[in-house]
Amino acid sequence: MNTKIQGRWGEALALDYLRRKKYEAVGMGYRTRYGEIDLIVKNREFIVFAEVKLRKSDKFAQAREFVDRSKQERLRKTAALWLCEHETALQPRFDVIEIYAPYGTETRLPTINHIENAF
Repeated sequence: MNTKIQGRWGEALALDYLRRKKYEAVGMGYRTRYGEIDLIVKNREFIVFAEVKLRKSDKFAQAREFVDRSKQERLRKTAALWLCEHETALQPRFDVIEIYAPYGTETRLPTINHIENAF
């Protein structure tokens, strides 16, 4: 299965998870010259820019470790552009959502870890 399909599947899982936690979807796949933000959601306090990381397991490294300083900087720049285009009184926050799916999209109960204020 190609990585684009797996990525969309992971993002849909993450969005469903966030909706169950009372977040409202604002956007998906926001792209700029700096990069892409997977999910933009909000609750009463925060506008959340979420990076979704899908892996089969954490044996090599935890999924969050793939959001390195360079990736964080690209996400910050991309979020800054989004904030320039969309007025909000909410506090921005960066989250990482790790999804572990040993059988890819065939995984029946993937493990989801939500790291709030990840960086």
